[in-house]
Amino acid sequence: MSSTAETAHGSGHSGETLPRIQWVEPIQQDFHKISQTISSITEKAQPDWWWPAFLMSATILLSGVMSAVYLISTGVGVWGSNIPVGWAFDITNFVFWIGIGHAGTLISAILFLFRQKWRTSINRFSEAMTIFAVICAGVYPGIHVGRFWYAWFMFPLPNANWIFQNFRSALLWDLFAVSTYFTISLLFWYTGLVPDLATLRDRATNKYRKTVFGVLSFGWRGSTRHWRHYEIAYLILAGFSTPLVLSVHSVVSFDFATSIIPGWHTTIFPPYFVAGAIFGGFGMVLQCMIPVRAMYPGIRHIVTERHMDVMAKFILATGTLVGYAYAMEFFIAWYGGDVNEIQTFIDRATGNYWWAYWIMVSCNLFIPQLYWMKSWRTTPWKSFIIVTFVNIGMWYERFVIIVQSLHKDLLPGSWGNFYPSYVDWIQMFGDFGLFFTLTLLFIRFLPMIAMSEVKGVLPFSHPHGDHSPQPPATPKVLVPADELVLKAEGGKGVNWGIVAEFNTPAEIRHAAETLRDAGYKSLDAYTPYPVHGMVRAIGMTRSPVPWITICGSITGLSTAIIMQFGLMTWWYPTIVQGKLYRAWEAFIPICFELTVLISGIFTVLGLIGLCGLPRLFHPLDQYRRMSASTDNGFFLTVEAKDPMYNEAKTTAKLQELGGYNIAVVEA
Repeated sequence: MSSTAETAHGSGHSGETLPRIQWVEPIQQDFHKISQTISSITEKAQPDWWWPAFLMSATILLSGVMSAVYLISTGVGVWGSNIPVGWAFDITNFVFWIGIGHAGTLISAILFLFRQKWRTSINRFSEAMTIFAVICAGVYPGIHVGRFWYAWFMFPLPNANWIFQNFRSALLWDLFAVSTYFTISLLFWYTGLVPDLATLRDRATNKYRKTVFGVLSFGWRGSTRHWRHYEIAYLILAGFSTPLVLSVHSVVSFDFATSIIPGWHTTIFPPYFVAGAIFGGFGMVLQCMIPVRAMYPGIRHIVTERHMDVMAKFILATGTLVGYAYAMEFFIAWYGGDVNEIQTFIDRATGNYWWAYWIMVSCNLFIPQLYWMKSWRTTPWKSFIIVTFVNIGMWYERFVIIVQSLHKDLLPGSWGNFYPSYVDWIQMFGDFGLFFTLTLLFIRFLPMIAMSEVKGVLPFSHPHGDHSPQPPATPKVLVPADELVLKAEGGKGVNWGIVAEFNTPAEIRHAAETLRDAGYKSLDAYTPYPVHGMVRAIGMTRSPVPWITICGSITGLSTAIIMQFGLMTWWYPTIVQGKLYRAWEAFIPICFELTVLISGIFTVLGLIGLCGLPRLFHPLDQYRRMSASTDNGFFLTVEAKDPMYNEAKTTAKLQELGGYNIAVVEA
């Protein structure tokens, strides 16, 4: 696929032509084809490879579950962890999976804020990977305590002596950071999923699928009055997710950086960890996406080689940053003059675990340099080889930081090596089984590509006056005349309004603007994606969702302040490292996390409330053609409560503006 020139798109340069990159190949540039290609994956039987892959993943997952049961029933002694290496495979796996979860939110949130349209083909898959990776990471805080039934000690609840946790501890910050990251990522993912679940509902051919996807989609119909709230809520969630990308792995790095262990006590960890997480996250996205793209050939026109090229460039850039961090660690050790620190880093390159260190450097720094050549970025099998090494290297990075630093601490008398047990290995592979099992189920039952978002970036999706490119001509589906007067069964028998169908987004926007200028006020449009300028065209203003978000922010921040100061200065006054009771600096991480968490929850609840969802029935549901509003249909409605409403005159006006299949709907 190559970049081609097309007409200007609303930049105000009337008559000029600007190049615009086409992220979806021309053969797939059709609203219905996109719905058909992506939805059919969940509607048809899976390819022959799916069941063997699922059974293999599920078996590995089962071995991980049995390993965890054995650990819980026997104790953490079944792991190879022992003094001086008290943290080993458990924390290595935990940090590895948290890092993997970074790419999804990065692609979804940060690239959304920067209006990077290439993200639309891969963001859904990446977001799902974020959720699954954090679930894999979440296994360890629970089981590594040994006594699983005491895992609730991690939460801000009093223990048997009514003593609360230390809110100035990096470990408690970690709990708030990871749980907030997971919750906001889940809300962000599901919010974006709702319009596509409605598409699956409207395509369903059996009662079971229609009911399940009807419930999951909350009765979404693609109303512009709903899209205006949806777009603002989605933007706010993206804004919240962006600092979380930076904060969650920064906080994870504090678990190490706030200690005095040589190799850990360094200020470079937060940016180093974040860059490494993005690097490994993109590597895992490509690791999964390349085989999926090969197994489902239909999506190759939507997830193109151009997407792989861009992701490979991200990996190259972040891998170079990680390599720079490796070099800076050595420089800081030398420049700091601390003999323990210097000895630790010499030991990394030449000590007992020298092989782990050089595997890490080779996989994360040297091998990704092949991406400087375009053929390695755009050839799937070549790129697959590189990202495999990247994921191996990122796991070893965590192993080097944790195990290599611990095995030679400040006391030479306690030095010792770590030898993983078979339980360590089974538990680690069980995580991969969990991850791939969830990924396969996701592919099987949910749309792996965001259909509504992909439709929104097609060249003809947003009307811009006379310069709008036109969508491919599609034959009109005409409804029989006897279906154009819809009487609601068991309804009130009163006129609800009129609905008319239009062929293109430009036509419906023009029709809405004309009716608005003529004095109509109760207008609404139903479209498969948010059409640019449609909110203003039907006479609506900005959504009040931000005010609800602000209420959530105030609630979250107040809760965090009252909880931390109240518990640590009044309920059970605690002095940590000689600081005053009222020392507030260490309370900032939890204040930030709770503010974001409660704000995100309020935003989603506000979106649901303002849209009047969930909704079991709407008068328009009885109109058979409305199911196309989540596929490729554009519908304009005028409600009977409008002072300008006159059935005959409004119908004639809609026909004059190009509307067809004009139906009168009863409530």
